[in-house]
Amino acid sequence: MPRYKDIEYDLKRSRRKTSSIYIERDGSVSVLVPEQSTEEEIETMLEQKLYQIYSHLAQWEDANAKRVYREFVNGEGFYYLGRNYKLEIVAEQDVPLKLKNGCFYLRKKDLPKAKEIFIEFYKEKAKKRLPERVEHYRKMLDVNPKKIKIMELQNRWGSWTPKGNVNFHWKTIMAPLTIIDYIVAHELTHLIHPNHSDAFWNELDKIMPDYHKRKAWLKINGAGMDL
Repeated sequence: MPRYKDIEYDLKRSRRKTSSIYIERDGSVSVLVPEQSTEEEIETMLEQKLYQIYSHLAQWEDANAKRVYREFVNGEGFYYLGRNYKLEIVAEQDVPLKLKNGCFYLRKKDLPKAKEIFIEFYKEKAKKRLPERVEHYRKMLDVNPKKIKIMELQNRWGSWTPKGNVNFHWKTIMAPLTIIDYIVAHELTHLIHPNHSDAFWNELDKIMPDYHKRKAWLKINGAGMDL
């Protein structure tokens, strides 16, 4: 992995004419540059952006101070739609995982694959809930996404494709509905404006005037939405 001074980064080249720097959700630095960029040009760009990179990394560290590494034990809390539900390990039940009476119930014999079971639970819930929110904001934005997928997106909450598909991380369903709506509206707005330009944020502002508050909430609390 290339390095400039004390900044290690993932370098990607594309046909675009401009360069961009991203701090991913895991704290890694990604640099996207035009295909013809030389090493000298890349380092010059990084030097010019060093202060911004350090500032964003500091913000990431502050946000991730809230990161929680959960254990599959009695009393551990797991999020669903913004609410924290305690886990109880039970000897027997008809399915591996249930959410009822304000608790998650996990069958004891399924503990070795608890993480996979929780992920499947979140995926199934997201497949039912997110299309409803997509339909709501699709009408407001007058866009027509072709496919909606719930998947593992590593460091992103959502993504879109030039073909008009929108993808959402299964972790999205852990967040409160207001934040889910922000993630959905954000990705659908990209079907109009591909980049995070002023035009993009102005478009989002039309349908969600308080988007900046929801964005800030996700930035601070998003690290806690994990397994």
